[in-house]
Amino acid sequence: MIVKIENLVKRYGELIALDHLNLDIKKGEIFGLLGPNGSGKTTTINCMLSLLKYDKGTIEILGEEMTPTTYKVKKDIGIVMQNVAVFDELTVYENIDYFCGLYVTNKKERKVLVERAIDFVGLSDYKKFIPKKLSGGLLRRLNIACGIAHNPKLIILDEPTVAVDPQSRNHILEGIKKLNAEGATIIYTSHYMEEIEQLCTSIAIMDKGKVIAKGTKEELKSIIDLGEKITIEAFNLNENHIKNINALPNVISVGYKNNLLNIRTKSGHSSLGDIVSYIGDNKISYGKIYSEQPTLNDVFLEITGKELRD
Repeated sequence: MIVKIENLVKRYGELIALDHLNLDIKKGEIFGLLGPNGSGKTTTINCMLSLLKYDKGTIEILGEEMTPTTYKVKKDIGIVMQNVAVFDELTVYENIDYFCGLYVTNKKERKVLVERAIDFVGLSDYKKFIPKKLSGGLLRRLNIACGIAHNPKLIILDEPTVAVDPQSRNHILEGIKKLNAEGATIIYTSHYMEEIEQLCTSIAIMDKGKVIAKGTKEELKSIIDLGEKITIEAFNLNENHIKNINALPNVISVGYKNNLLNIRTKSGHSSLGDIVSYIGDNKISYGKIYSEQPTLNDVFLEITGKELRD
């Protein structure tokens, strides 16, 4: 295991931020850490990095117990926090060189690593720029370069794509895949469910300081009883139509508003044929029909009862 956390407890007075948290992260994973605000994600990361003292439990990273003085392990960790942390008075190159220099003292070796990081995040044309001259997306890329330039084995990325343009977001996501392909284990937090689905090989959902579900995206979707979501542009439906559709086999719920019929069905069953047949038999006028499988957001809502962005 790259990360092994057992029975971690962190209290702030009477508030229990982490409640006997257990978490294992395997080498080579892109591990998604999800949870609503206040679930304990950031506290977990800060405890892992020995930035916070905790009340009980153990944390092992790269096979060693993590403490404030475990410098050997810390050299193999890269951290990119949500808030951009660079020096305003230094250029792009100087910022990356500074942060890399915290771990790599050999200037020749460091120069190679800095150039590699600059190329990796696509900032080759901006080496002499200071941060205030960069767009939000380029600033995020600089933040990532500063965190990964020393070639760490474990990289923690906390909301790395917040408020960036689509081009920079795609560049960052592709870069994360490349880092993982080159051997880095990634811990990734995000409020963008589509990113988690696209990137992560394993996912944990936290709430109230505990992991309440863990697995691949397919495994997580299998634990809820929701099947496909069917949306039909339908006209002039009455209450009897809605009642009859709701009574069809494997239909869980039916909603109708602004000429859109929204239907949720049970997992493992397709009701689309029965619904289309009912609409045809009753001569109901309809337009477009959409069918979607459950998403991670559906899983999240089902097991936590709240939106990820709450």
